[in-house]
Amino acid sequence: MTSAPARRHRLPLENAALPSHGREHNLSLVLQTLHSGGPMSRADLSRALGLTRVTVSDLVAELIERTHVIELGQTDAVRPGKPAMLVDLNRRGLQILGLDLAEDSILRAAVLDLDGNMLARTERHLVGETGDAVIELVVDMARESAALATAPLLGIGVGTPGVVNADGVVLTAPNLGWTDVPLRMLLEAETGLPTLVSNDADAAVHADYTFGDGCADMILVKVGRGVGSGLIIGGQRVRGVHSAAGEIGHVTVGTDGGSRCSCGKDGCLETWLSVPSLKHSLATAAGAADPSATSDEVLRTAGERLAIALAPVVGALDLTDIVLSGPTELLDGPLLASTERTLRQRLLPQQPPPVSVRLAAHPEDIVLLGTAVLVLWNRLGVA
Repeated sequence: MTSAPARRHRLPLENAALPSHGREHNLSLVLQTLHSGGPMSRADLSRALGLTRVTVSDLVAELIERTHVIELGQTDAVRPGKPAMLVDLNRRGLQILGLDLAEDSILRAAVLDLDGNMLARTERHLVGETGDAVIELVVDMARESAALATAPLLGIGVGTPGVVNADGVVLTAPNLGWTDVPLRMLLEAETGLPTLVSNDADAAVHADYTFGDGCADMILVKVGRGVGSGLIIGGQRVRGVHSAAGEIGHVTVGTDGGSRCSCGKDGCLETWLSVPSLKHSLATAAGAADPSATSDEVLRTAGERLAIALAPVVGALDLTDIVLSGPTELLDGPLLASTERTLRQRLLPQQPPPVSVRLAAHPEDIVLLGTAVLVLWNRLGVA
């Protein structure tokens, strides 16, 4: 008796590709090509995308109608026939609002253009506020900042400490005193603008990957009020089944105890590496007989603890690039050198070394830039 052939699993019908999905994909390709390549003619776009000129002309016409693309005028290039009309992303005619909630004692907002240029800034200083008081400050800052835009806003991007789910709910952010805060819903209700909420380190790794020197397999460690990281594997950001990929700040590092963390555990990485923890330890060291040597030891120890947390991640995922983002005066020097040295001691020896450790460029703006990338991807399909 022959056995029945095994049934193959079928995708649910709702996952089937629809013609409209293909069109949106092609519209996104046009926008991505213009974003990275600059102004092009329709013929240039046709060649770059491998689509017919008729198809490209139809796609460009729709994007012009949506105000996502504009015509710039005829090219100066000398070619046979009629001069070509150049088109480009509407770089100055559309804007984005970004919010950075990750710093130690300040909330930041900025209006950005589509190239990541900062056009206007707003700040709110924190003097011990937590919970609902911080929510009120964030909403007020968003409302004020949106009024500074000089062109239609595509949406709002938010980088916040803590664990954020796909619905824009901040599940937990101990340093802000937040639990289950529906931040996306609150901001959309207040401003009427589409809103994307992401962990601040996830936003930062998008910025380094898109506007900086990031590569396809990297981890960015964001050091601020807390400590978190964003992961890109194979060119894709990793979210994790619990929306908590990269949450290394509340991993205990070592078996020697340590200070009590805001999450309730002892010896979390944040107690060694967060900006408030480092400043406290450095202030204590300043009273020692040899303050400079003791301060260096504080920073070296913080780098060692960071490497203890990172080594298993780097080894398991075969990452090539580690980026540290935070106050340069704290991270550069002994801390950076200690991180790199300890990592190499704990990883399989290779020549050349398999991983590099570097500082992020413009760390003060990296989360704001990352929130712009989130909105560009969500609203225009540009990454």
